[in-house]
Amino acid sequence: MKNYPKIIDRIIEVIREHKTFCIVGHVRPDGDCIGSQLGLALALQNEGKRVTVWNEDTVPQKLKFLDPDGLFQKPKRGQKFDCVIATDCASFERLGKAGRCVGDRKIFINIDHHESNTRYADVNWVSAREPSTGELIFRLLKVARWPITKLIADNLFTAVSTDTGSFQYPTTRPGTLHTGAELITRGANLAKIGDEVYQSYPLSRAKLLKHVYSKFRLAHNDQIAYLWLKKADFTRTGCESNDSEGLIDHIRAIEPVVIACVFEEIEPELTRISLRSKSDKINVNEIAAQFGGGGHSAAAGARIPGKPLSVQRKVIAAVKRALNNAK
Repeated sequence: MKNYPKIIDRIIEVIREHKTFCIVGHVRPDGDCIGSQLGLALALQNEGKRVTVWNEDTVPQKLKFLDPDGLFQKPKRGQKFDCVIATDCASFERLGKAGRCVGDRKIFINIDHHESNTRYADVNWVSAREPSTGELIFRLLKVARWPITKLIADNLFTAVSTDTGSFQYPTTRPGTLHTGAELITRGANLAKIGDEVYQSYPLSRAKLLKHVYSKFRLAHNDQIAYLWLKKADFTRTGCESNDSEGLIDHIRAIEPVVIACVFEEIEPELTRISLRSKSDKINVNEIAAQFGGGGHSAAAGARIPGKPLSVQRKVIAAVKRALNNAK
């Protein structure tokens, strides 16, 4: 590959120098996180490395087909690694409990595409131009000339596809489509990925979706759509917390809506917010940053302590200010 960042050479050098690896990702992992982790892990295994893959939270049901060999394993107590690699994680805090294994390592690598990334590792490759971390891993494997098997292609295609909204988000670049095409050429099973990721939701999620459409609210001349997800909503529908992934897109897709927000109860006085913007004039990463969070200009989030209604008032007020300033 021509014109690639020199940091890739440094990462390849580090990988070749070491034998044992732990590849970690963020809490509540999505398709880009899981696909990036497994795509890299499989490539390292093929190079004769001993690899453990771990997140604080389990692999979402719809993504389990990507890990047929059960690579995701919690490290044994006291287990040490030569190298820990975090993929798709914007901050050390977002690693959650997985961050604990970072202390038992010789070197720590951070590969990510979030513009809010805090460069928390020893070696940091952060490229906010890329719409997914999966695309970064693909470039890494190509520069290293490591084989891209069909299973690696499945993982990386899933990573790229899910973080670009099936190549619909404005972050999608011509190179992203070339990456998708190359991965299909190398064996990515488009039909299987489409079925597992986009067409196979459990009945419990349908019940949660019913809640979404019956309980969402509009504000600010219908430019804001917001929704609360309480623990009781998950209990009543039989869903797990990670089943909420992508629900925000249903209220974001409403025609007058410019910004969508989902408030999710983590604890009685801790709320997780997810923000999505349909306007290139409104950067929700900047809104999330006001509450200690981050992400991308079109998709961001934060965890906010405080009473639920107080959190709602503060966040909606910040969103209104952003909308008014955009005018």
